[in-house]
Amino acid sequence: MSVFWNLRWFFRLEWRRYAIAILALIGVAAAVMVPPWITGVLVDSIAEQTLTHRALYLYIGIVVGVAVVSYLLRVVWRVALFGASYQLANRLRQDIYRHLTRQNGGFYQKHRTGDLMARATNDVQAVEMTAGEAVLAMFDGALTGIVVLMILTTQISWQLTLVALLPWPIVGYFMWQFGRELHASFRTAQARFSDLNDRVQESVSGIRLIRAYGRETIEDEQFNQIAREANAANARVARTDSKYDPAISMAVGMSFFLSVAGGGWMIVHDQLTLGQLTSFTLYLGFMIWPMFAVGWMLNLVERGHAAYERIYELLHTEPDILDEGTQTQSLEPSLAFNIDEFRYPGDDTAYLRHIELSVAAGSMLGIVGHTGSGKTTLLKLLLRLEESASAKVALGGVDVRALSLHNLRAHIAVVPQTPFLFTASIADNIALGRPDATPEDIEEVARIAHVHDDILSFPAGYQTLVGERGVTLSGGQKQRVAIARALLVDAPILVLDDALSAVDVHTEQNILTHLREARAGKTTLIACHRLTAIEQAHHIVVLNHGEITERGTHHELLRQGNWYRRMYDYQQLELAVEEGR
Repeated sequence: MSVFWNLRWFFRLEWRRYAIAILALIGVAAAVMVPPWITGVLVDSIAEQTLTHRALYLYIGIVVGVAVVSYLLRVVWRVALFGASYQLANRLRQDIYRHLTRQNGGFYQKHRTGDLMARATNDVQAVEMTAGEAVLAMFDGALTGIVVLMILTTQISWQLTLVALLPWPIVGYFMWQFGRELHASFRTAQARFSDLNDRVQESVSGIRLIRAYGRETIEDEQFNQIAREANAANARVARTDSKYDPAISMAVGMSFFLSVAGGGWMIVHDQLTLGQLTSFTLYLGFMIWPMFAVGWMLNLVERGHAAYERIYELLHTEPDILDEGTQTQSLEPSLAFNIDEFRYPGDDTAYLRHIELSVAAGSMLGIVGHTGSGKTTLLKLLLRLEESASAKVALGGVDVRALSLHNLRAHIAVVPQTPFLFTASIADNIALGRPDATPEDIEEVARIAHVHDDILSFPAGYQTLVGERGVTLSGGQKQRVAIARALLVDAPILVLDDALSAVDVHTEQNILTHLREARAGKTTLIACHRLTAIEQAHHIVVLNHGEITERGTHHELLRQGNWYRRMYDYQQLELAVEEGR
């Protein structure tokens, strides 16, 4: 029952809806008590031969009126109660989505996509049913039971009531045991559903690779194993769930048997009339719902409790990067890096060391080095995707930690190593950062990114759907669409993290030429492996195992004759071979 306490914030928020629902349920409970009483009166009137036509019509009118009132009140409580539970589900999904967007990369390394999806769907649905149907079972079941017991004990026979209720304490004990079993088994079932969800998502995303390596049979077997485990977990839930109804049915059956037997004895001894026994059994029939309501409520509460624990755990996972900055003003696009040392959390390796670097506003910085040298890590510190007390980055002379994350990222447009495209049209993907952009604006940045002609070659042009993760486009086309997307934002700082690796050298040079013209006066950072991409950079740094080993312009670095010169000569030779020179 602790889940109701955990949801008290929502009950306070929607107290009006719940108050309306409870008042309507009270009205329904009172209304449905009338027909059994009238039935008992009619039976006694017929037995005593005192029933008149006028009285019969009156009783029928009362029953019909009560039925109409009950119907209207049932509509009211359903709209109010279930409307409130739907609001809870909607709010939880919004909170989960908002929370996920605040997390950094480390969070997604620890949590699988399938598990996150399961918490946002199945778990939310279980909590929704707790706030709706479980509340109904608790209030309506308890209310109906209390009203019926009051009528049975005060208006008919308290002795017969005690006899009829003898099986209930035993059933209550079993209900408590079933609830404990259900909580553990349902939590396990939700975890197995997360595994299944994650496996499906991963397999669908990698279906081309699975086919390329001929792993269909292996993947089928691995999926079937996870599916069998999920099925076994759900079967354990179903086995526990299936114990509720038989236990309740036995209790109800015993109650009816005891009431009829005891009532017959009381009629024989003139302690009860036939009409009273008829009313008693009809009222006892109303006790079936409270009995089932208890089992149903315990079932839903245990499911909701297990699900809310998983949602609560997710929502209270604090982001590694806290948005505590207060400065929201625009700053000039100059940068300063002062990094004594940077290590990823839980890793003893220093990925960056002894870095002091300044980038003037409006200049272009080239960052090069071998794979794993720290290029992407340096950019992550700028974007506050990672941070450390010993690594300081300033934008416009202000520590990036003093800026709100929204303001920081408003200053920077990023094209990552692996561009991500949404399942939407090419135009919508380019306009991601500026949804209000005109077709002319979109076409202009596509020309700068040298992807305009490629887009027009598709039958639907800019309205071509790119498919999930941009599957219908080539690697080079995806990179150029991502560059166009970043250019459309027109941020003061543009970061290209190896964003031209999938295009040929000539396309690369065309893009860079247009880029320099379009971004005059703005700062650009280019991290790359192909050195032709940074020949025109104002300043270049070479990283080696996290340290700057060379710095200068392109020509200065060539004259130094170190790693940069050797790599440049190698790439020029490689280019000559490719072109057949």
